[in-house]
Amino acid sequence: MFTIEHDFDATVITLIDELPQGEIGSRPLNEDVVIHSFDDRVVVEQFDPDTGELAQIVLTIEQLEELRAALNLPEGNYRLQRG
Repeated sequence: MFTIEHDFDATVITLIDELPQGEIGSRPLNEDVVIHSFDDRVVVEQFDPDTGELAQIVLTIEQLEELRAALNLPEGNYRLQRG
């Protein structure tokens, strides 16, 4: 399950971990992942229950495009052609 909200300067997507139907208690649930999408960057956040802190990763739009491409490519080294 996920939610999408449009704030003044960002789009906020929240990914909510849930078990598939019929798999009650088969694994522990992870904390929600919150993604803040700005014009020039994307911030991915998730609460870390082990440390009690919010873990945060900041990606440029170019890094996000590379991640999107990498999810559909086989093992190897790549460089996206921009332009």
